[in-house]
Amino acid sequence: MKNKKFIFCFFLFALKIYSQDFAILKYEGGGDWYSNPTSINNLILFCNNQINTKISPDVKVVEPDDPEIFEYPIVFMTGHGNVIFSNKSIKNLRTYLLGGGFLHIDDNYGMKPYILPQLKKLFPNKELKELPINHLVFNIYFKFPKGLPKIHEHDGLAPKAMGIFHKKELILLYTYESDLSDGWEDPEIHNDPKHIREKALKMGANIIKYVFEKSK
Repeated sequence: MKNKKFIFCFFLFALKIYSQDFAILKYEGGGDWYSNPTSINNLILFCNNQINTKISPDVKVVEPDDPEIFEYPIVFMTGHGNVIFSNKSIKNLRTYLLGGGFLHIDDNYGMKPYILPQLKKLFPNKELKELPINHLVFNIYFKFPKGLPKIHEHDGLAPKAMGIFHKKELILLYTYESDLSDGWEDPEIHNDPKHIREKALKMGANIIKYVFEKSK
């Protein structure tokens, strides 16, 4: 039965890996996975206008233990609080990521102490490493010579883009002390200056382009 499910998941992935769809991860633990409700649609609109993607504005919500996750080349996750991945979720997410999927976790402030132990469960033999500023994700379309942009201050720490790699390829991105998805929100929500919002959207577009390019 387990082998049949594994084959089914990869069959779904083979059908959908070239799609340009987007999903939001609904996780357990009590954290607000639904944060920044306008952000993803704004990012999609920006990408479709600026980097010629054809992403559907009909953004789906998936759970980490659901085979439906294999229908999406990229899944986005954010929030402020607790995160728990069940054993079933860990197995499903690991299969998804090792099979070509991509998870972007944007820490909306306060997620770090909860998400890091879950990532260790997800990949106990892999390290979360800071991306060098010459990594393709900072240069693939828009140029970020200083790396991840700072959108909101919070603790005033430097922004970090950290990743998990498989066969030298980035499969999971954790953005910390940047708050990218706040910068994707409607302008009136945070009243960020236009140039700050543009930085956030351009960085988001780079991430999307990186994922779609590696999926070809």
